[in-house]
Amino acid sequence: MSISLKGDQPFENIPSIKAKALRINLNEHIYGTFAEIGAGQEVARHFFRSGGASGTIAKTMSAYDKAFSDAIYGQETNSGYVSESRLKKMLDHEVDLLVSRMDRKEHPNKMFFTYANTVATIDFAKKYKGHGWMGIKFQTNPKEMFSEIHIHVRFHQFDAKAQQEALGLMGLNLIYGAYYKNDEPRKLLRYLYDHIDSDSIEIDTINFSGPLFKKVDNRLMSLELVKNNMTKAVMFGPDGNNVLPAKVLYKKNILAIRGSFRPVTLVNEDMFIKSYDIISKTKGFKEKNNITLFEITLSNLKSNNGDVNEEDFMDRARLLCALGHTVMITNFKEYYKLAEYFSNYTEKKVVLTMGVNNLIEIFDDKYYNNLRGGILEAFGKLFVQNLRVFLYPTKSVDGTIINSNNIHVANKMKNLYKFFKYNNRLLDITDYDENLLDIYSVKVLKKIKEGHKGWEVMLPDEVVKQIKNKKLFGFK
Repeated sequence: MSISLKGDQPFENIPSIKAKALRINLNEHIYGTFAEIGAGQEVARHFFRSGGASGTIAKTMSAYDKAFSDAIYGQETNSGYVSESRLKKMLDHEVDLLVSRMDRKEHPNKMFFTYANTVATIDFAKKYKGHGWMGIKFQTNPKEMFSEIHIHVRFHQFDAKAQQEALGLMGLNLIYGAYYKNDEPRKLLRYLYDHIDSDSIEIDTINFSGPLFKKVDNRLMSLELVKNNMTKAVMFGPDGNNVLPAKVLYKKNILAIRGSFRPVTLVNEDMFIKSYDIISKTKGFKEKNNITLFEITLSNLKSNNGDVNEEDFMDRARLLCALGHTVMITNFKEYYKLAEYFSNYTEKKVVLTMGVNNLIEIFDDKYYNNLRGGILEAFGKLFVQNLRVFLYPTKSVDGTIINSNNIHVANKMKNLYKFFKYNNRLLDITDYDENLLDIYSVKVLKKIKEGHKGWEVMLPDEVVKQIKNKKLFGFK
């Protein structure tokens, strides 16, 4: 039996908090449990307050004590209690209980759900603002398998009560969206902020799974988060699933390579290989303590009219994932913002590998007009204690190899550049293949789109294979 969930109420006319909860409560087929750890019963209370909750809520609980929580959901080892691992255990356990206790013969039309969250709000000293995971495991047809939505949030308020209220509203919006907007996940994403100050809470990771979302690519959902200014940076792994930046970056040495990767060329590959080779030869190197990121800025994804070309984005994402890389999408046009972001999660070494043109831009003060301290303020944020730049050379029109020794910066920036260069902040990559310096992704892309031959020798073999097999970048 398929049950229609779409009402005649225009979704664009944002319903009130009470109206959302009441609409769920008055749907006789929706039935489930709430399990909330860390911030109390902030979501469930909206459903109790609106009325008619007896037909919707099977159970609410808050297993706040760790020992009691472990007895219900099992112990956590490496992930901790505020983690996606804990969230998943909560959702799975509560859904299993619901299914086992509710006889389908007596309730053939019930659509079960479990909403769960595990949250740490701001600490007493107000040094740590807090974060949390929330999610829903649900069905919109009694005979279908369950679908899931997992969200990680980061709080920006300095008041625990305000954080709890924001969490309660977002949880309500998630449940409502799961049932009434699951066919439009982009809108579902935007509507998570209904009745919430957008600056108060950040969504930096979201994953959709299950039969309702089999056509959803979570990499595009990541892109939506950055486009909608819900967060400044997102990451996804080689498998295409979104990963939590804080978890990936925490106390790690970071190697970040920024580029258009349109497509990934042998130059990009050489930048990565040579940079990693330098890092791996440093004293005390351990692979497990390092993370490599291929970073693309949002501005790099925009077309001339300012829109993001999603097909183009997916082509790049597929290639980088096929090569086994972790990809980072950011809204940081300036490098100092990227460095500042990394410093939130690690005090270990950070290496930014870039080409000559990127380094020249860093020393162009027009990019720092928005800062009171101008370029000096930016450099104070950029060149934190453990950050270095690995510079990959380029070739001029007359064939001259340009590196840190003969790069041209504006006269008024020369002393700043010398300070930067001679204080061990800049390292030239010297073990490069000069033959690769004639490769430019713009020229490669043009050859692919126009059906010219010879572009294959400029790209890694796996990239060539992916472009041809999946018809990427207009290949025919």
